[in-house]
Amino acid sequence: MTATETLDTMMDEDKQLETPQSTTETPAPDQTDRATVETEVSEVAADPTILSDAAVEPLEGTAQGESAASDGNFARDEAALQQEIAALTQALQATQLQLEDVKGQYARLAADFDNFRKRTQKEKEELSDQVKCSTIKELLPVVDNFERARSQIKPQNDGELNIHKSYQGVYKQMVDCLKRVGVAPMRPEGQEFDPNLHDAVMREETDEYAEGTVIEELMRGYTIGDRVLRHAMVKVATAPESAAPASAANSEAEASEG
Repeated sequence: MTATETLDTMMDEDKQLETPQSTTETPAPDQTDRATVETEVSEVAADPTILSDAAVEPLEGTAQGESAASDGNFARDEAALQQEIAALTQALQATQLQLEDVKGQYARLAADFDNFRKRTQKEKEELSDQVKCSTIKELLPVVDNFERARSQIKPQNDGELNIHKSYQGVYKQMVDCLKRVGVAPMRPEGQEFDPNLHDAVMREETDEYAEGTVIEELMRGYTIGDRVLRHAMVKVATAPESAAPASAANSEAEASEG
């Protein structure tokens, strides 16, 4: 190896050794920027007056604008909420009025139905009583004939007596049936004449009874419950004609003495 080659080899080695050193000593771009930012932050922290009014005013304006916008949005939300509450309150009142109206209609309907039920029941009972009375009234002449036969027919032998007992048995059975359905005979003798119960077909002058008293029952009357089934035909007592002038004369004498 010549001297020239040896010198070139040494220069190449020196270049190879210098290249890593230059690389390590040159700072990276991001590190330079970071160092610059940290320096500026330190300066601002040390002296806050570095920030100019031109930089602070935009920040304050932005904050105030945001606050005003927030207040406006809150006011609009509150107004909308109040309107919604008012609308719901009005709807609730209308619903309550409708409910009261429906309750009133239901109460009136229930009362009308109860009155209808009672009226229908009463009419049904009255119709049943009318049918019962009209049916029984048609049977009363048969009862009258049995009573006349019992009072007028006098059996003379055993055969007639057996016949008498047989139809009297039928009469007793009919009377028992009438009693079971509520039919009762009137007993007006000795009572005061009542046009609601009695039918006066005869009058008799007598001193034995007070005037207007029922002396005799000519045809028996019947009742069913509180209803008159048939009025009793009766004879009523009246004052004798001879007693009337005497009483008038006594009255005139007492008047003259007075």
